[in-house]
Amino acid sequence: MANWSPDKCNCPIVYTLSIVGGKWKWVILYKLSEHKVLRYGELKKILPPITHKMLSQQLKELEAKQLIYREEYHQIPPKVEYSLTEKGKTLIPVLDRMSIWGNENKPISPVPTL
Repeated sequence: MANWSPDKCNCPIVYTLSIVGGKWKWVILYKLSEHKVLRYGELKKILPPITHKMLSQQLKELEAKQLIYREEYHQIPPKVEYSLTEKGKTLIPVLDRMSIWGNENKPISPVPTL
């Protein structure tokens, strides 16, 4: 068991989740698919509960897996933009289906009475 890794697993779901699993990666990818290009601060505003450390970590992991592209502009103040790579764009149909499923299955909030 010590030599086990998602890369060696025959299950495509396990492999996919090893790349994009977790609470934030799918949301980050979805927001980038909606907006095409986002700066770090814009992503942080869209995802208010995420900490700076977690957002930075998730972005680095997505970049390392070549799902997002990080463009750094050398200026004052520093400017960094994120967008989906071609590989990342292949997940858009999955993201769209997840969004549809969520809309169809999320609980309906009761309307407050006055």
